[in-house]
Amino acid sequence: MVNFQYKEKYGIEDFRAIMELLRGEGGCPWDRVQTHESIRRNMLEEAYEAVAAINHADMDNLREELGDLQMQILFHARMEEEIGGFDFDDVCDEACKKLIRRHPHVFGTAEAGTPDEVLATWDAVKREEKQQKTTAGAMASVADALPALWRAEKIQSKAGKAGFDWDDWRGPREKLSEEIAELDEAIAAGENIEAELGDVLATVVNLARHLKIDPEKALGGACDRFIARYTRMEELAAVGGNSLEAMEPEAREALWEQAKAEERDS
Repeated sequence: MVNFQYKEKYGIEDFRAIMELLRGEGGCPWDRVQTHESIRRNMLEEAYEAVAAINHADMDNLREELGDLQMQILFHARMEEEIGGFDFDDVCDEACKKLIRRHPHVFGTAEAGTPDEVLATWDAVKREEKQQKTTAGAMASVADALPALWRAEKIQSKAGKAGFDWDDWRGPREKLSEEIAELDEAIAAGENIEAELGDVLATVVNLARHLKIDPEKALGGACDRFIARYTRMEELAAVGGNSLEAMEPEAREALWEQAKAEERDS
């Protein structure tokens, strides 16, 4: 058993000490063999679980999930510290310095009286830090690990700030019809289908951006509605003593429309 002092309440230094114990001699066999790559997915999962808690306004769960996310940060920092790289203090130091640099309206003499002005200042400082001298460079800096819809939105937003954009939502809506027609042609020809489908999705994201709708949230809502409607379809089929899977397509479609109608009326 490791030498550890139990407490009524723990803080960040205790958190660091626990991670050090888990990774050290006599610690946890699983924790000791992990690498940045082996727990990469864990970081993503914990971040999404924290977002799910926010979506459901579940603050108790959010507190727990933020702890799990912090654990991932400490885990990665500890692995680097063990090989003489950075440590958690270095992570905090860099984050603090970044916040100070990117808030010159708070810590310096710049002025930014509105949220939009703050974002403009943040972007300008960030581009200077990253030595992004062109809009293309700023686009390339968008993390390729982001969900594709989110990545597309950020790239398009950067293009829009450089003046490469439609005036309003009508432009991308017209473009969407054009891209769907090109997709139909690709399907008919049996070639270039993936690229054309990608163009359709990118244009949908652009339309959402002009309508000030989060495409990830919109698609997530569609998924939730689909699950709710399908659940109701199974319930309706069971009332009639039927299995949804065994029903004819026309009968299933009728149940789908009934589920949608009930949703609208509720």
